[in-house]
Amino acid sequence: MVSVGVGVAALPGPRRAEVQAPFWGRTVLPHRFGFEVGWLWGVVRGRPRTSQNSADSLAAASPAPSFPSPPATIENKILNTVGAAVSVINTVDTSHEDMIHDAQMDYYGTRLATCSSDRSVKIFDVRNGGQILVADLRGHEGPVWQVAWAHPMYGNILASCSYDRKVIIWKEENGTWEKTHEHTGHDSSVNSVCWAPHDYGLILACGSSDGAISLLTYTGLGQWEVKKINNAHTIGCNAVSWAPAVVPGSLIDQPSGQKPNYIKKFASGGCDNLIKLWKEEEDGQWKEEQKLEAHSDWVRDVAWAPSIGLPTSTIASCSQDGRVFVWTCDDASGNTWSPKLLHKFNDVVWHQDRVQRMLGSPFDAGEEGGVPPPVGAALCLQVTLWKESVDGQWVCISDVNKGQGPVSTSVTEGQQNDQ
Repeated sequence: MVSVGVGVAALPGPRRAEVQAPFWGRTVLPHRFGFEVGWLWGVVRGRPRTSQNSADSLAAASPAPSFPSPPATIENKILNTVGAAVSVINTVDTSHEDMIHDAQMDYYGTRLATCSSDRSVKIFDVRNGGQILVADLRGHEGPVWQVAWAHPMYGNILASCSYDRKVIIWKEENGTWEKTHEHTGHDSSVNSVCWAPHDYGLILACGSSDGAISLLTYTGLGQWEVKKINNAHTIGCNAVSWAPAVVPGSLIDQPSGQKPNYIKKFASGGCDNLIKLWKEEEDGQWKEEQKLEAHSDWVRDVAWAPSIGLPTSTIASCSQDGRVFVWTCDDASGNTWSPKLLHKFNDVVWHQDRVQRMLGSPFDAGEEGGVPPPVGAALCLQVTLWKESVDGQWVCISDVNKGQGPVSTSVTEGQQNDQ
């Protein structure tokens, strides 16, 4: 069964206060001044750009709004999600001194990385229901918006991005975490970081409020090559998400023994209300492949769905306009994307993700006869789970925070037409 997670967070302050970015991993759900981490593939979170306790305000970045100070103790609840049933299996006290903006489980689900307006990144061992602080990483000079784990085949590597315009890559060597690289190539807040599929090597995409997207590629011996897409989004880039390293339709059409022809692609969302798709050309340069237009306000997040090689490619997007769209492309050229309105919420939608529940196989196509994917959403710091039925309608099947069962019927006809 395949799912989609959608996050809607209503937090105080102007719309510039929050920027979202998607990650494929175990789901992180917003919890007042903390996060709930679930066994869904995806992330749901709400993060203000800064808070009252953040000391610095950098001139090049957006003005810092004022937010209520969070309590000294911040909890992260680790959830176990099976179908629509959600239960708390662990609580992690991070001891961050300010608001948490992101929390990510590693590939194996045994470590939790968090980041905060207190300028720190923390790593916890969360095995067997306990918690051990493994590292308290200091290096940023402003609120840290997001963290991202690299694939473990490259070692224990974590990236973080901040309001201080920096991207820092951390690596564990002999049990000690240290800064291995610092990227300072942006002129404003770096809002989103996302590692490419491991098949492509160690590549990190970074989206910034200066409107540019940087791509950092590890070339060996501690060296990183930087490519920059200037003016990717007017006013700023809020989110980046890589396409899976799977050729659409290869599960059905790929000749046996033939090596697939991978083309690196990623999606980005920005303050120009657009989702843009980018493709690497043969000369190694990045080119805008397509613009997807449906939102009427800032795009807060984009999330490219995992794939096992089925013909359809899927992207989810959410916006300041309160709408969540699911975009699908069925043609091999990848040029025709069709938006479908998942839901129109009454508040800002900060994050969504296409999430995949792993049941011992890459895709449990047999469950419920291979019915199309479920989806999740959060409204005003609530998270709900949505599922697409056989007739293509999206149904809200669970309110995660309240632990309820079905809380809504399908998307109404009026909502479908409101595109």
